[in-house]
Amino acid sequence: MSGLIDALQWPAMAITLVAAWLVGSLSRRRRTWGFWCFVLSNVLWVAWGWHDHAWALIGLQAGLFISNLRGVLKNDDGPATDRAA
Repeated sequence: MSGLIDALQWPAMAITLVAAWLVGSLSRRRRTWGFWCFVLSNVLWVAWGWHDHAWALIGLQAGLFISNLRGVLKNDDGPATDRAA
């Protein structure tokens, strides 16, 4: 089980990179997916950090989790069409 938890850092890293790419999109739908990917990466990083006793990482991920949920909510505001800016 320890090996599986240790391996979580790799999908967490990959999902974080994909999320950053998506959040940079002009498409509101892609940005929303990006924020949800960030939320998933937050959960994976917390699981890995808990196993490795990385308390600062867990604190960081908790703060980023709140920020990413705010991003989801703010991104859903406004008209249903994508905006160019």
